[in-house]
Amino acid sequence: MNFGRIKLPPLKNVLDVAMQTVRQQVPDKPGTSTRPPQNVRFANMEMDESCELSTMHETTSPTYQSTNPTNPFLSGNLQAEESFTSYQNTFPQQDGAPRTQSMQSVDFYASSEEGGFEEGGGPPGAKINEFQAAWNVTNAIQGMFVVSLPFAVLQGGYWAIAAMIGIAHICCYTGKILVDCLYEDDPVTGQKVRVRDSYVSIAKECFGKKYGAKIVNIAQIIELLMTCILYVVVCGDLMIGTFPDGSIDTRSWMMLIGIFLLPLGFLKSLKSVSMLSFWCTMSHLIINAVVIGYCILYIGDWGWSKVKWSLDFENFPISLGVIVFSYTSQIFLPTLEGNMEDRSRFEWMLNWSHIAAAAFKSIFGYICFLTFQNDTQQVITNNLRSAGFKGLVNFFLVMKAILSYPLPYYAACDLLERVLFRGKPKTLFPPIYALDGELKVWGLAWRLGVIMFTILMAIFIPHFAILMGFIGSFTGTMLSFIWPAYFHIKLKGNQLESKTIAYDYFIIGLGVLFGVIGMYDSGSALIKAFKIGLPF
Repeated sequence: MNFGRIKLPPLKNVLDVAMQTVRQQVPDKPGTSTRPPQNVRFANMEMDESCELSTMHETTSPTYQSTNPTNPFLSGNLQAEESFTSYQNTFPQQDGAPRTQSMQSVDFYASSEEGGFEEGGGPPGAKINEFQAAWNVTNAIQGMFVVSLPFAVLQGGYWAIAAMIGIAHICCYTGKILVDCLYEDDPVTGQKVRVRDSYVSIAKECFGKKYGAKIVNIAQIIELLMTCILYVVVCGDLMIGTFPDGSIDTRSWMMLIGIFLLPLGFLKSLKSVSMLSFWCTMSHLIINAVVIGYCILYIGDWGWSKVKWSLDFENFPISLGVIVFSYTSQIFLPTLEGNMEDRSRFEWMLNWSHIAAAAFKSIFGYICFLTFQNDTQQVITNNLRSAGFKGLVNFFLVMKAILSYPLPYYAACDLLERVLFRGKPKTLFPPIYALDGELKVWGLAWRLGVIMFTILMAIFIPHFAILMGFIGSFTGTMLSFIWPAYFHIKLKGNQLESKTIAYDYFIIGLGVLFGVIGMYDSGSALIKAFKIGLPF
C-alpha cells in the first residue's frame, strides 16, 4: 500500500499480526506446547555469581546472542501489559544447593542477564518481524495513560501538543542510539557485531560493573512501583467520576480496589488473567475511538480560542513529565531489536511506531480539550456527559487497570527479592521460598506488604496527573533522555560527527532541565494539593 511516496504496511500483515496476537494469548493444551525451552541467567547485584532459571538445563547462548529474547506478541505499557510464559524457577538455598519452584514469569518484564529487568522477555528462538515489533512498541507507548493527555493540553496549550511531537522525535532518536550502543565494529571485517544485549549491559559498560546494574535497577524499581501506584490512583479517579454524588470518596474507592489486588500475593500463575487482560487492551483501543467520536459529535461547540499560546511555567513542566512518561519504552528496545528477523528494519519500525504515537496523542489530546475546554479533568473519560455511558467506559478502564497491575507488581517483587532475599552472605535476608518451592508465611506477608505499600501510597498521593508528571520527570527523563545520550557519547564519541555529539549533549541538557524543573513543580503541586485537600 502506498500513500504518495510513503510506503505503508500491507493490510494483510496488520491482520496477520492481530490474529497471531490473539492466538498467543490462548493457553496451550497440555502436551501440545511448541515453545522451546528457556535458559535465562540472572546475575546478583554484585555481578560475581549467578543463578539459573530454566525449564531444562541445556546449552548456553551463542556469542553475541541475547539470552533474553523477546516474546513476539507481548502487549506493552508501564504501560501494555498482557503476555506471560511459564518456566521452572530455580532459587538458591542458603547452603547454595538449588531447588525448583514452578511459577509464571512476566514476559513484558523479563529478567535480564545482568540482574535487572528487561521489558519483553520470551522464549528463545522466537523471532518477530517488523510489524510485530511495531505492535509491541506501539502498545508500550499507547497505554491507558493517554487518558491524561487532554489535561496536559489544558496546562500547556499548543506547547503541550508541540511537546507530544517533539518528545516523540527525541525518544525515537534515543531508542536508535541506545541500540547502536549494543554494537561494536569488528576490527578484522569492519562489520558491526552485537556485543551487548540489554540496557543493563550498556550501563555496566558506562557506569562500571559495580554500579551500572544497581543504578538501572533502582530506576526500574522506582518506575515499576510508581506505575503500580498510578494504576490504583487512576482506579480511584475513574470510580469517583462514575459516582460523584455517592457516599464513598476517592480514597475509599482506592481501598476497595485494593481488596481485589490483595489476592495477587497468592497467585503462582498469571495466565488466568492474561486472556482477559488482552481483551481489556482491545476494548481500551475501542474506547479511545469512541471518545474521539463522541468529541467529534460536539464539533460545533469546540473552543478553538481556549487553547493557550502562553506558557504557564508553574504547570507546564508537569505536562512535560506526563508526556515523557507516556513515551518511555527504551528499557526493552535492545531485547526487541535482538529478536527481529531483519534487524535492518528496526529503525523503520521505530520511526513509524513513534509517528503513529505522536499523531494519535496530539490529535486525541487536542480534540478532547477542544470539546471539554477548561473543564477538562485529569482522566478525560470523567468528562463524558452521559452518566450511563461514562460509567460503562470507566468500568472497562478500571478492569484494565486492575488486570494491568500484576505485571509491574511481579516485576518489582522479583527485582526486590533478588536484591534482598537470596540468603546470607549474598543478601541480608534468607530466601522467601521453602524447600518444597512454596512461599513461606513471612514471604507471603512480604508480597502482600508490597501491595499494601502501593495502595497506601496511592491513598496518600491521590493526584493522578501530578504523580504521573513527577515519575516522568524523574525516571522517565533518565531512562529516555539522559542515559541513552550519555551512553552514545561514552561508547561512540570517537566515531561521531561534531553535530551528532552536540545534539546528544543538547538532549542531556534538555533531560536535566525537564527533570529538575518537572520534579520541583510536580513536588510543589503535590504539596499544594495536600494543603487544599481533595474536592471529594
